[in-house]
Amino acid sequence: MTNPHRIDLIIPVKSLSEAKTRLRGAADGGTGKMNAHKRLVLAIVLDTVCAALRAQAVDSVLVVTPDPVVARSVERLGARVLGNEPAGGLNAALNHGAALLERERPGRVVGALPADLPALRHRELSAFISAADGRRALCADRDGKGTTLLLSAAGEGLFPAFGIGSALAHQASGAIVLEGEWPSLRSDVDTASDLRTVGGLGFGARMAALGAASEFAFWDKHEAAMIDFARRWQPFGGGTSDDIFSTFGVPPRPYFT
Repeated sequence: MTNPHRIDLIIPVKSLSEAKTRLRGAADGGTGKMNAHKRLVLAIVLDTVCAALRAQAVDSVLVVTPDPVVARSVERLGARVLGNEPAGGLNAALNHGAALLERERPGRVVGALPADLPALRHRELSAFISAADGRRALCADRDGKGTTLLLSAAGEGLFPAFGIGSALAHQASGAIVLEGEWPSLRSDVDTASDLRTVGGLGFGARMAALGAASEFAFWDKHEAAMIDFARRWQPFGGGTSDDIFSTFGVPPRPYFT
């Protein structure tokens, strides 16, 4: 008999060089060096996986990835790896993982969790799973349009539809939106601004260490340029309105904000 309060979780991860392209430069003040980007993405992935593994409601974590560095790193944490990701993107990878889990343990509740939740708290993840109680359910992201966790109904398929507007797509397939106190579960990251917002919840250990070592603390190249401009002009009153507008295309008030 399956236990709807304990699930198998699938986390898909692209190659580090291809993942989270909008974060390129966030780890090195906008320079955009590939090694810095890979370190950032790997830290996000590992903090997400670590939190998932610690959740009492999660029996197993299956990471679907073609990246050998990711594979070795998550295996050290205790996750399983499925390496032969098919062509077709995120949803194909999730279906690939779900098919394996269904062959191994038919009838289990299966969850799909994106790998970009660097502040994820394991207790929030377990609380959501418990609240779902074996029903097909989703957790929406901060703006309510995306999906940060999708659960199958007990004994039914996962049917992932991640992408633009995934929350509505998953609702159309029968998933219910659960409301509750799980801010870290809702906080995925796509931009440098997201990183700073989510950092207020408290990053996992790897992201916290990476941020502490970064002078720019996850600024993109435009924001880093503003900081550099402010430093140079600070002895002269911060720069004139004309200088600010001609350099950044914004008036002084939003610039100083």
